[in-house]
Amino acid sequence: MGPEAGVWSLGQMYDHLIAVAHEYLDHVETCVGTGTEQLLGKTAAGEEVFRLGGFPPVKIALPDEMNHADNPDSIEILDERLRQVMSRMRELEGKAAAANANAKVEHGDFGWLNAREWQALIGMHFRHHLRQKRELEERVGL
Repeated sequence: MGPEAGVWSLGQMYDHLIAVAHEYLDHVETCVGTGTEQLLGKTAAGEEVFRLGGFPPVKIALPDEMNHADNPDSIEILDERLRQVMSRMRELEGKAAAANANAKVEHGDFGWLNAREWQALIGMHFRHHLRQKRELEERVGL
């Protein structure tokens, strides 16, 4: 079966998840390392996502400039990259929990998030893609 326009492979989906997790972890590090407090909070969409504990069960179309994901060279490389992101998450978990709750970085849709919220958003983002993973596995007969 050939690739469909606008449909990622499983490898591309994992590449996207890993890249976004590292981006969010960069924001965790910024929140942990900054002394700058931000009194602004979340947008209405951000409040809703955190109230629900996850993204709504709808497909989200990314802008073209953000809608790029690479096919990994091998399952082994993908596995190593997943291990690296999990290790980084564990490394920053305690720092995020101890960080100043008012030290924040702005998310384009959800507003101003602190280190704990950025860390939580990684899990929400992974869970959001579980439905996509199931759909892609069905396409290839897994």
